[in-house]
Amino acid sequence: MLRGVRAYQQAPRGRPMRQARRIARRGRASLRDFGGDGTPIVFVPSLINGSEILDLDRDRSLMRWLRDQGMRVMLVDWGIPGAAERDLGLAGHVEKLLLPLLSRLPEPPILAGYCLGGTLAAAAAQAMPARGLAMIAAPWRFSGFPPGSRLRLAELWESAREPAGQTGLLPMEIMQAAFWKLDPARTLAKFESIGRRAADRRALTSFARVEDWANAGPPMTFAAARDLMEGFFLKDLPGTGGWRVAGRPIDLSSLPCPVLEVVSTTDRIVPHRSAAGIGDRLTLNLGHVGMIVSGRAKALLWQPLREWLSQTPHVC
Repeated sequence: MLRGVRAYQQAPRGRPMRQARRIARRGRASLRDFGGDGTPIVFVPSLINGSEILDLDRDRSLMRWLRDQGMRVMLVDWGIPGAAERDLGLAGHVEKLLLPLLSRLPEPPILAGYCLGGTLAAAAAQAMPARGLAMIAAPWRFSGFPPGSRLRLAELWESAREPAGQTGLLPMEIMQAAFWKLDPARTLAKFESIGRRAADRRALTSFARVEDWANAGPPMTFAAARDLMEGFFLKDLPGTGGWRVAGRPIDLSSLPCPVLEVVSTTDRIVPHRSAAGIGDRLTLNLGHVGMIVSGRAKALLWQPLREWLSQTPHVC
């Protein structure tokens, strides 16, 4: 394991991907256009890590692959929040950032959200017209998380709440501690694995890019972190119909547009039992990050997702 850590620290990274062109901006958030033709498909990443995982490198960019398949793809970039935004909660991210960005489009988009981004995209799909909604490893029924995981997150938040309240932000390092608590053995195992393959330069570079992404990311506003920890994990507001966005409770069962839920039976970050349980379902056996960037991601997720996206003509 220690050999793997040293190899990771010394691994070559290569050049980062050039960001796609920004076509709209709302405060710190922006909408980046990868090009392509047809109905705009807007991907909404999580607030917890950066959007780079959807455009990681030349071989593992879901965004550029979909564009090359003839689709018009865009990506939300949440930017970096400041302490002045301390009171901007999860609903506020939808109301004040996401919806204004989407309103700049000439036609209703298809929304595709990854992880917590899928939760936010679902709220946007009820608040505005959309041609479809794809929720990729997106939690909705937070009571579906293991009780032990919810308890450990509550304990972590109890220790972090006061300093986060003082600064107005919850640092990414706190969320990393939360992920570690979900499955510490798996975290050690991945470094043991790369330690055995440290001489494989390509594998090491690939590992380092994913790990750099996982260990980076902007902080969360205090209100968004409080909503996530107390409103979602503790009270399960989305799953019980208590989460309100744009003045109305979010009820996904009333969405008239096509919905796809992508879940994985081996996802330890967002368990499949936390899915909303609506629309079409694609069930995988890949990890939370692996479903996006692993060697099997193209066959098991990218291609089925493309097929589904190409068949969503109806408007909510």
